[in-house]
Amino acid sequence: MSDSEPPVRRGGVRPMLVRLHFYAGILVGPFLLLTALTGFLYALAPQIENALYRDTIFVESSGTTVPVGDQVAAARERQPDGTLLAVRPAAGPGDTTRVLFDAPGLGESERLAVFVNPGNAQVTGELVAYGSSGALPFRTWLSHLHANLHLGDAGRNYSELAASWLWLIALAGFVLWFTGRRSGSRWRVERSGSARRRTLSWHGVLGTWVILGMLFLSATGLTWSRFAGANVTELKASLDWKTPTVSTALTDADHVGHEGHAFPGGEVDPAVDEWTQALQSARSAQLDGPVEMVAPKKSGTSFVVSEIGKAWPTQADSVAVDPMSGKVVDVVRFDDYPIGAKLSRWGIDAHMGMLFGLVNQILLLIVAGTVVASVVWGYRMWWLRRPTRGHALRLGRPARRGAWREIPVLAVVVLLALAVGVGLFLPLFGISLAAFVVIDLIIGLYRWRKSGTTEQSPGEPAQEAAAEADELLV
Repeated sequence: MSDSEPPVRRGGVRPMLVRLHFYAGILVGPFLLLTALTGFLYALAPQIENALYRDTIFVESSGTTVPVGDQVAAARERQPDGTLLAVRPAAGPGDTTRVLFDAPGLGESERLAVFVNPGNAQVTGELVAYGSSGALPFRTWLSHLHANLHLGDAGRNYSELAASWLWLIALAGFVLWFTGRRSGSRWRVERSGSARRRTLSWHGVLGTWVILGMLFLSATGLTWSRFAGANVTELKASLDWKTPTVSTALTDADHVGHEGHAFPGGEVDPAVDEWTQALQSARSAQLDGPVEMVAPKKSGTSFVVSEIGKAWPTQADSVAVDPMSGKVVDVVRFDDYPIGAKLSRWGIDAHMGMLFGLVNQILLLIVAGTVVASVVWGYRMWWLRRPTRGHALRLGRPARRGAWREIPVLAVVVLLALAVGVGLFLPLFGISLAAFVVIDLIIGLYRWRKSGTTEQSPGEPAQEAAAEADELLV
């Protein structure tokens, strides 16, 4: 349809989708913009992190490696008062070993990493590491910015709201783009026509190309959220999709009091040779990739050695090792994970840009960049669509009201049931959707009382009023 043609009013679900897409885009747009911008930066974080901390996390490979127990001893000398939690042996030539401690002043999920040269057991530095990914300070700062804007639990609401709406905004836009009337290709950007039509084309075409990425980021992002994330966890538990773990309990009485130093609370500090022996046992059990060795938590428990590589194909096997004998007493293989646990692992790793390495990062940059651009283009279309007559500041309006009356009753009931169900599972989505409806009703009531029976302002040309009220995406 050319820009000169009068707009065509259409009934059914489409006008409702336009109105939903409009309100969600306008009101949730700022949250989407922040989430996408911070996600874009996070996708670049690994390379930046490696450059910032190069002298600490990398060394020149000497071709020889001292036993991991000796490396742990060197780190212990640097941190004599810290509680030794785990060790991440050097993953390859040029990498350092990370010895992880609990120390005063650390936040939740933070550990103090002492970096040791595996060639000579010399300490290269100390940094705070965060979470299972072992993020260092710069990436940790970006991670918190992306998750909660450094505002704690309350700040997590912003990212949850964005993730809760992204999937619906993307799907609604996709449907509108492919059901709207236009002469050009839906897969190629138009470079002619009005400014609004060109902006619409960029908005629709790029959104179509990356819609699967948007849906993926929305779904995986919700697994970290406060309220919806709790529901996801409950759903996984009900479907028996929990990630299996090895048993650390040692039943052989001869192994209860091993030779490591015991603390009054029952904690143990394994002897140097026990760390070396545990790593050798894990390697013998085919744990070939990067691993983390977790110390026994108390007397009568084992080491837990787990593969921590995030690349594809996934290696996430784990073993329990008796600290005295070095015997592998329990094994969990990634192949034995329930399908839900595998999907969860793959989804999280891909969301963080780790599953397919650089390719994964590039894809995240493209999707996040498109979301940023789409939000900006959406606001630009809103501005270009505003009435230009008169001197008052006015903005573009959504599709006409009352379209739901043209939908069959059964369809309305189904839509309402879906909205309630999704709203209960995604609480921030449900609350914000209800707020949109209330806002829309208040605006409608105000305009009805102001104009009597029509939204058309006195003196406003009929064609311009109709153009404002027609669908955004035609």
